[in-house]
This record gives sequence, structure tokens and C-alpha cells, in this order.
Amino acid sequence: MIKIRNIHRTFGQKHVLKGVTLTVNKGENYLLIGRSGAGKTVLLKNILGLIRPDSGTIAIDGTDITQLPKKKLEKVRLQFGLVFQDSALFDFLTIDENVGFFFYQHTKLKKSIIRKKVTETLALVGLEGIEKMYPYELSGGMRKRVAIARAVIYNPKIIIYDEPTTGIDPIAVDKIVTLIEDLHQRLAITSVVVTHDLEVGLKLADRLAFLLGGRIIFEGDKKDLETTKDERLIQFLKGTSGGPIREMEV
Repeated sequence: MIKIRNIHRTFGQKHVLKGVTLTVNKGENYLLIGRSGAGKTVLLKNILGLIRPDSGTIAIDGTDITQLPKKKLEKVRLQFGLVFQDSALFDFLTIDENVGFFFYQHTKLKKSIIRKKVTETLALVGLEGIEKMYPYELSGGMRKRVAIARAVIYNPKIIIYDEPTTGIDPIAVDKIVTLIEDLHQRLAITSVVVTHDLEVGLKLADRLAFLLGGRIIFEGDKKDLETTKDERLIQFLKGTSGGPIREMEV
């Protein structure tokens, strides 16, 4: 579903991505881990076509997006749903207007049809009867689920979760993890999860990649992770300051 080959991206004198290569297979949960500042966000922006790599290729479901004109790129982007770290809901809009935002703003569907879609999608994430409420009236965990509803309402092929459990309590974390697993199975969605919560990430992941120094230094499944001898990855997983990764190295 996502095939990245040898992409490089620089900003001025800073070389952020240095030949990143990875493959996300159709229908899998793929975990991307790395230290803060390692380039995970830059990589996601390249995958979404928000920025273009200096070189290399990014194929989304067989289409190389690196050279696409703007209109064709926008069509490819519709294959993605994105769940932001802070949920990124509009406080001045109701939950109905937030979840149905894409349809209200970019289609000519009747409002009654959009409202029905919103109600069905909110039920899918376990949030019935909140359509007229506003984000500030909800708990952090509920806002996360609303954000997930907004991401899945138009049936994307791929969902990117950027720190989906940050800032919520352990019970809400468990609900979000269970929801992501459930949606993954029911909707056959390909998921890319970026998180610093390794317990959550490893619970969700079919395969994972470790980004360090602008390069993917590990890609494999959890069995590969258990047998790795890469001291950098072992240090990161243990969360210790002593090891080959220096404090300032990302």
C-alpha cells in the first residue's frame, strides 16, 4: 500500500531523511518509532504529499506521488485518514460538523445524508447521541474517538495515527487501542501508527520500523525485534541513557 524507496529530504543545510526505504503492506498495522526530532513527522508529510522528497520515490497503492500535479495528488490524499496528536477538532463546530466536515465543505450531499453518515460513524466508535455537543464538552478520550470517526467517515484506504494515546488516562488509552484494533479488522484499513508509547505501539503493530539519524535502521515484525542484536534499538526499547545513542543524537 505504501512503498518508499531511497527518499532524501533536506532543509537548508540540514539533511533530515537520508535514503529512507520502507514498505507498508496492504491491511497491516505498521508502527513507526524513533526519538523526538528523528524525522518521523517529515516522513509522514512526504507520505501525505504535503512536502516532496528531494529524490527517491513514494508509491501509494501503486501510484508514485513524487511527481504528481496538484489535482491528481489531492485525489490520492483522499485515500488517507489522519488522526492528529491533539485531535485537532474545531472548537467552534459541533461534533456533527466536525465529523462530517469533509462532506459539508467539499461535497453537495444533502445535510440529512451527511448527518446519517455522522451518526453511523459515531456509533462505530462508541459515541452515540453526542452530535449536538461541542469538543470542549468532551473528555480527552472522547475527543480522540471523535477524531478517529472524522478520519474513517469517508472510507479511506490508509489511516495515519500520530500519537493516538498522548494526553489521556490509562482507561481511555485501552479504549483507543481496542477501537483501533476493532476498526482495523472491521474496515480492512491499512494503518500507520507513530507513537512514543512503545507498549501501545507494540500491541497494535504487525510490523515496525525504527528511524534514527534520518535512516531506517530496523524494519521487521515483533519476532525480529525479539532477536535483534542492534544495540541502538535495544537501548531505545529499554529507554536507557547509556548506550551507543548519544543524548543529542536523533
